[in-house]
Amino acid sequence: MLSTKTASELVHQLRPAQPGHPWTEEITETSLNRFSKDKGTVRPTLVEPFVVEIASDLAWTGKSYRHPITLLRTRPELDPADVELPPHLQNR
Repeated sequence: MLSTKTASELVHQLRPAQPGHPWTEEITETSLNRFSKDKGTVRPTLVEPFVVEIASDLAWTGKSYRHPITLLRTRPELDPADVELPPHLQNR
C-alpha cells in the first residue's frame, strides 16, 4: 500500500496502457492479496510499464514477497525492457 504522498507523486508517471500490454486484463484476487478468501477475478487498471526501485527482504512464498515491499523511487532513466531479474528470481 502506498502512502497518500507517494501515490500523489507516482500518479504523474502513469500513462494509459497501449495495445500489447504484458499483463492480462483479469487477474486473480490472490495475486494482489495472498490472504484473500475470495478467489474471484480483478480487472486492474493497466498502465504503461515503467521502472521503480524497491526495498524488500528476501522472504518469498511461491511467486510473491512474503512481507510488504517499499517503493524507494521511480527510475525514469531506465527502460523496462532493459531491466533483468536477478538470477535467483528468474526461474520463479
